[in-house]
Amino acid sequence: MSRKKTRKPRKNRNKRFNVWRSRVSWYGLPLLGLVIGIWATLRFSLLAPDPPANTDNICEIFREHTVWYDYARASQEKWGTPVATQLAFVYYESSFRSHARPPRTRLWGLIPWKRPTTALGYAQALDPAWGEYLIATDGSWRTVRTDMEYALDFVGWYNQLSHRHLGIALTAPAQLYLAYHEGRGGYARRSFAQKPAIKSLAQRVQNRAFRYHNQLQTCEAEFQCWRWYQFWPFCSAED
Repeated sequence: MSRKKTRKPRKNRNKRFNVWRSRVSWYGLPLLGLVIGIWATLRFSLLAPDPPANTDNICEIFREHTVWYDYARASQEKWGTPVATQLAFVYYESSFRSHARPPRTRLWGLIPWKRPTTALGYAQALDPAWGEYLIATDGSWRTVRTDMEYALDFVGWYNQLSHRHLGIALTAPAQLYLAYHEGRGGYARRSFAQKPAIKSLAQRVQNRAFRYHNQLQTCEAEFQCWRWYQFWPFCSAED
């Protein structure tokens, strides 16, 4: 009798375990997929920050999105492109819109059709260049063009290649932008020479970069007080 009493609970536990295992196999994976899908939607779309209210002043941009300064500073320290130049690129590439894309062309002038390029995100990185960047930096599935951290790092990485292969100074925003827009091969062939609109755009990028730089000198200390013992205005980059 004692053996039967000890075996019966064990059989019941095994039966309940098999029932739950069956339920997990039927419902667990679909529910996991749903959770991942919801997380990805929130992470990469719905929770994307709005463009800054005042894009003409880099101090106001960083006051509204303080973490962007950290991203830009990290990119500068890694690749060499000044913070102000990075932000000037993003201003003209996407107007600080995380999911910016080129407008679709129109089929027969009416029906929305294909996009002219694969440009996406803050830096409007094209698929081939983004693929090179992912390989060069060991990027993961979380490294996306719609995230400002990686967009600024991409700008810095691309400009570093332009500096290394074309000899463009990292303090020359107009030339860096021409190489960015036309590609390094196009820049080497001077494809921009017959494109006055592109040359004018590059000059506007440079003007904004210099203006952002001058503005940043008046407020940068605000965004460098990240250690627990620091507080503005009694801290600086040297602390």
